[in-house]
Amino acid sequence: MPEVIFNGPVGRLEGRYQPSHEKNAPIAIILHPHPQFGGTMNNKIVYDLFELFQKRKFTTLRFNFRGIGRSQGDFDHGAGELLDAAAALDWLQALHPDSKTCWVAGYSFGAWIGMQLLMRRPEIEGFISVAPQPNIYDFSFLAPCPSSGLIIHGDQDMVTQVREVQILVDKLQAQKGITITQKILNGANHFFTDKTKKLLEKCEEYLDSRISCQRRHGSKRHKSIRSILKSEVVSF
Repeated sequence: MPEVIFNGPVGRLEGRYQPSHEKNAPIAIILHPHPQFGGTMNNKIVYDLFELFQKRKFTTLRFNFRGIGRSQGDFDHGAGELLDAAAALDWLQALHPDSKTCWVAGYSFGAWIGMQLLMRRPEIEGFISVAPQPNIYDFSFLAPCPSSGLIIHGDQDMVTQVREVQILVDKLQAQKGITITQKILNGANHFFTDKTKKLLEKCEEYLDSRISCQRRHGSKRHKSIRSILKSEVVSF
């Protein structure tokens, strides 16, 4: 996968980019965990999510937020990182003007940034939010949430407990016109120690179901997916 450097709001941003061979392929952007706690684009879960979309012929990008790796700038407590994500999407769309839709996937801090990005960009039609932290970050901006997506987390997460994520999920599920699919992995902590394979399996199942549904029912956002995307608890 090509190493890329592209312009961000406060300087260069470093990324890894895999274009699709299909001209009008959708775009996927993968966002990494908290930069001040070791989060980078090379995080194992971020890398696996990148491959998940790439194998399904998405044009895919993961990148380092400002101040990480060769990305210029300093940590900006989320505001600047959101601008970085928007710049990354702008860069991809300029390279692929025939791509009309986009997905965003984020892990932990990256999930918070990704959910903010989808509020600002109507072309984002789906999301995967891994281990979001509504007890730490404010998700009240999701009013309403514009896209259907997956929220997946572990029942042994000591950073954000199940009940805290459940409040967010319940709030979003009450909104009309979208479907929020929740999956809880038994035995998984915030880092999915020894559970990353199961995490990726569930993300794959969700994305494949969305792709299959779109092929059957057309590209209209959210059409006819409520019946097949349901909340579940995963046991293993």
